[in-house]
Amino acid sequence: MRWRALFFVSLALNLLIAGAWIGTRTHTPPAGGPLVQESPTIKTNVLVRRQFFSWSQVESPDYPTYIANLRSINCPEQTIRDIIIADVNTLYAQRLATELVTPDQQWWRSRPDTNVARLAAQKTRQADEERRALLTRLLGPKWEAGDLVSLPRPSTPGVALDGPVLGVLPMEVKQTVQDITARSQEKLQSMLTATASLDPAQRAAELARLRRETRDDLARVLSPQQLEEYLLRYSQNANNLRSELGTLGHFNSSPEEFRALFRATDLVDRQLLALEGRNDPNAILERNNLLQQRESALRTALGAERYQQLVSLRDPLYRESVSTAQNNDSPASAPTIYQINQATAQELEAIRSNTNLTAMQRAIAVKETELRQLTANALALGQEVSEPAAEEPPLTPPLPIDIAELSNVRRHSYRFEVGDTVGSIAQRYGVSLQDLQSANPTLNIRGLKAGDTLNIPDKAQQ
Repeated sequence: MRWRALFFVSLALNLLIAGAWIGTRTHTPPAGGPLVQESPTIKTNVLVRRQFFSWSQVESPDYPTYIANLRSINCPEQTIRDIIIADVNTLYAQRLATELVTPDQQWWRSRPDTNVARLAAQKTRQADEERRALLTRLLGPKWEAGDLVSLPRPSTPGVALDGPVLGVLPMEVKQTVQDITARSQEKLQSMLTATASLDPAQRAAELARLRRETRDDLARVLSPQQLEEYLLRYSQNANNLRSELGTLGHFNSSPEEFRALFRATDLVDRQLLALEGRNDPNAILERNNLLQQRESALRTALGAERYQQLVSLRDPLYRESVSTAQNNDSPASAPTIYQINQATAQELEAIRSNTNLTAMQRAIAVKETELRQLTANALALGQEVSEPAAEEPPLTPPLPIDIAELSNVRRHSYRFEVGDTVGSIAQRYGVSLQDLQSANPTLNIRGLKAGDTLNIPDKAQQ
């Protein structure tokens, strides 16, 4: 059978080929040594560095060695620059995030502390100078020019995640938080554009929903403590609370107080936001109930004494009184000045609403009242006030008038008030003291008191 012959021939050839191949894989050592199978030699010049550097190791020889290792494997210089710059920037960013105190971290202050801002700017500049000096030593004086042509970097820094709570977050968590914040801002802009034609109630409902979704996203990656720190610094409710306390001017809440106020009002403020723009009876009733709850929560969070200070500072007149007292280094006099200012405000209102006075008479009365206010405030502040000059007789003596003519002169009356003097009344109406005495024969015009009625001759200037 021809196929059998072909089969055996083919088998013999294959055996010969196999034997020849095995012979090439072994060699015969001299002097009858044993057969040794050769193994291929694999060579590499890849050097492995430690993956992480601590702050204490930044200026150690590790970076120069690492750069040399990268160059030994023919890593492009631009890539080396990118790697080293990224490492150094990360290290300095971590240092600033955990060591630097910034105004953003003082979320309880209505106005930034200028000293904190100044020191933060100074330390930031020092750290940046150290960073640039280190990169210059590692990469040469032209490292910055090389960095300008490297891969694009983010153009928006996002929110500052620094301080003892947020500064220690892992980099991947920080990036996630930045992404959530950026998406939230984009959604907000899109929502405001899409709902421009909607009524205020619908816009408020959409805004409340968006903020709720953002909080839920943050809660998935942050612990409760970290989430509260983020909200205290960057949430709209915290911003509104800072603005509310800032208008009071002199409340100056502590970190503990602000945190307590935020916790007390945050939920109520979110519910109030959802009701904005609604004027139906149910919404009005619910809004009033929420406002009462908010006020009660403020009282509980602050305590009776601090809550009363907050309520008092809501009165612009009281804030003005506190400012006057503090500007004169006499803060304890604020309540007395407030009482004086209250009484003055009531008196000025009475003068302006008195229809029996002409415009000139009202202006004179207002100036006299304000002068008395200044005098009383000066005394409350412990300042010396000079006594008013003695009343001088009129420069021009009154013209003689006979009794018959005087009896026919028509008169109108004036009610004597606190602070009035006979001389000021005579000057106001353009008459002499003799005219006033003649028009009031039954009165001792130099002994008048508040409430007495004084007759003014009708020939007096109006």
